Amino acid sequence: MPAPEDATDDTPMVGAVEDQPPVATRVTTEEEMRASHVGPLAPLNGRIVIAEYDPAWPQLFAREAERIRAALGDRVVALEHVGSTSVPGLAAKPRIDMLLIVPNSAGEPGYVPAMEAAGYTLHIREPEWYEHRVFNGPDTDVNIHVFSPGCPEVTRMLRFRDWLRSHPADRQLYEQTKRRLAQQEWQYTQNYADAKTAVVKAILARAQQG
Repeated sequence: MPAPEDATDDTPMVGAVEDQPPVATRVTTEEEMRASHVGPLAPLNGRIVIAEYDPAWPQLFAREAERIRAALGDRVVALEHVGSTSVPGLAAKPRIDMLLIVPNSAGEPGYVPAMEAAGYTLHIREPEWYEHRVFNGPDTDVNIHVFSPGCPEVTRMLRFRDWLRSHPADRQLYEQTKRRLAQQEWQYTQNYADAKTAVVKAILARAQQG
């Protein structure tokens, strides 16, 4: 289950029809969601809230990054601000996505206790998908996506972020897609993420071509 908001691996619908939502090419089942969640799976049963870009988002990232580095020390291989809140000018769900690289994301004893001691909660465990883990924050709406060095998803997430930062047309396309989908009711937030896969993959294809 590709959990990061802006990370998917499904077939694109190149371009978007202005008055129609993109067709999702991946549907995560409720069974898959329950299997990956640590603890109960809470439904949304409503609409996604999209907020205008907030200049405070990078500051929230910096605060969390400082706390994580204090907790993990040299176990932090890399720490990046990713997702829509990392793209200046892009409207987004007001949740900070962070990318944390540790020496071995599958080796939970090496970092999970330290993260939990700092107040973070392990929320998602996906051993079948690059040994992906997700933590939620103690006092900030944050998703901390944990991977190991060399993971292909890390490259994809950073490529997507950097492309949107420097390509206004695709940034606008992505925002229009999100706003359109946010007008619908969703049982789970993951359903909304799945519905974006076609446009995300199309943008990534352009970024890959450079």
